[in-house]
Amino acid sequence: MKIVILGGFLGSGKTSLLLQLAKYLVGKEWDYPSEVKVAILENEIGQIGIDDKILLNAGFKVDNLFAGCACCSLSGELVSSITNIQKTLNPKWLIIEATGVAYPGSIGKTILESLGLDAYIITIVDAKRWRRLQNAMETLMSEQLKDSSIVLMNKVDLVDDIELTQVKESIFPYINNIKIIPISAKEEIPSVFWSNLINEMEQSYGR
Repeated sequence: MKIVILGGFLGSGKTSLLLQLAKYLVGKEWDYPSEVKVAILENEIGQIGIDDKILLNAGFKVDNLFAGCACCSLSGELVSSITNIQKTLNPKWLIIEATGVAYPGSIGKTILESLGLDAYIITIVDAKRWRRLQNAMETLMSEQLKDSSIVLMNKVDLVDDIELTQVKESIFPYINNIKIIPISAKEEIPSVFWSNLINEMEQSYGR
């Protein structure tokens, strides 16, 4: 099971990107024994979750968003939830959507130290609000960027080229030598983008 953590402040576009990534992974042909290709773990799932017999006893809610994908709400301790998902679903990919005030790097360290599993951390930055959030909550913003595997600058359609460059330059001091990719999640992201990103993920897991 490969783990991807999506981090970023409230309203940065995590859920939109999560669904696009999950759909791409589900649609891709994988040589994997489990019928579940992707599981999604969220801190809060609201009212869209439904009880599922597979995870009911484990305290999860599951929503079959599309074939080969299960969406689960976080129930209790993170490590326990991940362990239950691995035992009951054994997905090829587990995508964890962190809350808007969580530190993705801390989540990754907890998973590594407790389960011995590496996580690929994708941090999403809101290009439109980044500089304002940076001024108001620099510690939170910097900690969310810490330990990122890659940074996606979302909502680039709402800023001009000058501001986009300024945002990118202001991110670099927090995470040296990391790839920062501009995107717009309100549109369908080309499959070649996801293909290249998945290849990078696979390489990070030593494959």
